[in-house]
Amino acid sequence: MKTVLMVAEKPSLAQSIAKILSRGNMSSRKGLNGACSVHEYTGSFVGQSAHFKMTSVCGHVMTLDFIGKYNSWDKVDPAELFSKAPTEKKEANPKLTMVKFLQVEGRGCDCIVLWLDCDKEGENICFEVLDAVLPVMNKPRSTERTIYRAKFSSITDTDICNAMNHLGEPNRNEALSVDARQELDLRIGCAFTRFQTKYFQGKYGNLDSSLISFGPCQTPTLGFCVERHDKIQSFKPETYWVLQAKVNPEKESSLTLDWDRVRVFDREVAQMFLNITKTAKEAKVESVSKKEKVKQRPLALNTVEMLRVASAALGMGPQHAMQIAERLYTQGYISYPRTETTHYPENFDLKGCLRQQANNPYWAGTVKALLSEGINRPRKGHDAGDHPPITPMRAATEAELGGDGWRLYEYITRHFIATVSADCKYLQTTISFSIGPERFTCIGKEVTSPGFTEIMPWHSIPLEESLPHCEKGDLFPIGEIKLLEKQTSPPDYLTEAELITLMEKHGIGTDASIPVHINNICQRNYVTVESGRRLKPTNLGIVLVHGYYKIDAELVLPTIRSAVEKQLNLIALGKANYHQVLEHTLDIFKRKFHYFVDSIAGMDELMEVSFSPLAATGKPLSRCGKCHRFMKYIQAKPSRLHCSHCDDTYSLPQNGTIKLYKELRCPLDDFELVLWSSGSRGKSYPLCPYCYNHPPFRDMKKGMGCNECTHPTCQHSLSMLGIGQCVECENGVLVLDSTSGPKWKMACNKCNVIVHFFENAHKVRVSPETCELCDAALVDVDFNKAKSPLPGDETQHSGCVFCDPVFQDLVELKHAAMRHPMHRGGQGRRQGRGRGKGRRPGGRLNPKKPKDKMAALAAYFV
Repeated sequence: MKTVLMVAEKPSLAQSIAKILSRGNMSSRKGLNGACSVHEYTGSFVGQSAHFKMTSVCGHVMTLDFIGKYNSWDKVDPAELFSKAPTEKKEANPKLTMVKFLQVEGRGCDCIVLWLDCDKEGENICFEVLDAVLPVMNKPRSTERTIYRAKFSSITDTDICNAMNHLGEPNRNEALSVDARQELDLRIGCAFTRFQTKYFQGKYGNLDSSLISFGPCQTPTLGFCVERHDKIQSFKPETYWVLQAKVNPEKESSLTLDWDRVRVFDREVAQMFLNITKTAKEAKVESVSKKEKVKQRPLALNTVEMLRVASAALGMGPQHAMQIAERLYTQGYISYPRTETTHYPENFDLKGCLRQQANNPYWAGTVKALLSEGINRPRKGHDAGDHPPITPMRAATEAELGGDGWRLYEYITRHFIATVSADCKYLQTTISFSIGPERFTCIGKEVTSPGFTEIMPWHSIPLEESLPHCEKGDLFPIGEIKLLEKQTSPPDYLTEAELITLMEKHGIGTDASIPVHINNICQRNYVTVESGRRLKPTNLGIVLVHGYYKIDAELVLPTIRSAVEKQLNLIALGKANYHQVLEHTLDIFKRKFHYFVDSIAGMDELMEVSFSPLAATGKPLSRCGKCHRFMKYIQAKPSRLHCSHCDDTYSLPQNGTIKLYKELRCPLDDFELVLWSSGSRGKSYPLCPYCYNHPPFRDMKKGMGCNECTHPTCQHSLSMLGIGQCVECENGVLVLDSTSGPKWKMACNKCNVIVHFFENAHKVRVSPETCELCDAALVDVDFNKAKSPLPGDETQHSGCVFCDPVFQDLVELKHAAMRHPMHRGGQGRRQGRGRGKGRRPGGRLNPKKPKDKMAALAAYFV
């Protein structure tokens, strides 16, 4: 019996697909990485009985990165990143050990069926999976086919079974186009980002952005926002005048007429027209026309339109909307949410999708009427050849989906029903009047058939006062004629919806990456999201774009990226050579980079006007160990210390608070120590600004605080305050936080584990002696007599935090509420009380550490 391995893109998809194909008759188990499950069942494959193993990855298996030293900002000239720097594929998430997991499950399998998402990224992941699995699979006979690709657009029984019966092959060209995009974005983005970040952060203190990034798509996206900002700033309002007339067809009613000239910009001319019309006492009807008009139903829904509506009407950012759509897709509620197509294929079961919605109270009446009267064929849209338009695949209720999930699903469903509904028809009546020599018009609309606007009421024709019945030559008394003075107004800041439209029009990004680029410019503090989801550029965003325009406008204009996107699409279609496109594009940007570096003074002139130099920024905090003058603490991102006398800048840990640490000094370099803290529920540790940036010992790395320093005698170092191996992570040591009293705690210097102990103790010290059972350092604790929890009213006790029964109820393990990027997640999960005894999850005992404490620390660092 053959064994067939099947791989989906997400664990939830693997479960849904396995459930459909096995008709619910399957066994499931957790994979070795803990994140992915394996679902097994028996069935038939290519006419033979087979054993199926369905599992998944978690997005991309591999990621592209530079090798070794080229990841260091200090050791490598950014210009080398264009061609010299070699790249390699690394595991996207090493903690998931995805390659090992795939190899364990793939060993001994005869065939593989790839159920990755059916887009270019999905094709790329197909080949990442194949690279991992093919070496361990059974070798096929010479002509035997072993690699299959399933093509599907929704998680429904029909679609999945159909995909299984019509298996194809993965598309190498589409995968290569993704590889090309990844390499271009990595090399171009890193080179420009490293250069401008180091250049400007070394000069200015209040940029308030930890990274001054450049991206081939991100920067033109920012360019659109700044272009609108410039139009607003340069706008000069002009005064104009409008003639407004009101006629009274009946005693109680009045009708406002629109002037055919619309407006004039000369006050005297406007006054002249007013004087002419004021001589007339009545308005004469010159013509009455009635015309039946049609408001077309919408085209079928694609990704860009969904993101536009989500932002403009539902108030959801594009990234958030995309995440919700993906969740609805994996749960089987909608079809694949990444598509450029707005045209349903001829064989698409529109009625079947419509029947699913026949019992929903919000639109049951409309759906039943459509099913009984017959549906309209959707309008012919654009067929990009990827996936069908976004369509609801099964019924849902607000209680099932809740909140934003329901709001997006409701819009998708209403949009789908509208595409198979009739057009909206209305009668437009236009009455033309003359008042003296001037012409005025009045237009009225009356709906004759609401069509799709019943299900999409926000598109309905607004209700207007009905026009009076009249004929040519009728006369109406004039109620009033007046001159209105108005001013032209500037455009508003771009909304996300308008920005998405511009990006699509100019070919910046794909339907999948557009939300990422918009999110990036927000994260980098280049724009802020104002009310109405309008994007207002910050000072930094404006100066960057103006600087690019000054040096090389093509860096920010959409033209060059649009051309690159076209080349990438040609690779996907097999019409362009991957290596030639890569080489040609990198050569262009390398030349642009060298010119940018040579001309950086042009951007620097703009920066000088908007931002303060380092020496003029920040507040004095701690003394420099070289000149003994105060260094300034610059709080704006990235927070750092700057000594204006020595002209040196020292980076600090981010996302926390920094304060002076009791004016204590580092014994190695005489710099005053500072204390970093992530808040009362998090970690805190002292650090020497100089050692943090220039590690004093070979076993230390840049970015280590005193809680990782191996100095043998310093009272703040790991050697003096380290207690024992972390109870959760591999390499961490639990270090006493000597500033935390009276709510004492020790924290791991690698992960976010915190151990609270000895609350209200007067003093807690780390003893030089160690525990005989677990080799952790003993702790000496002094309590005040009134608050001592020790037995027999004792106030002092020395023992092991993990093993001593006296301390058993005084120790509590938690996870820090960390915002620090170097620490992993976890939010105040209570792990219960007790000794812990150095156990890690899974109950395995830690290896015994050497008795000698210095040897223990040396072993830990090695």
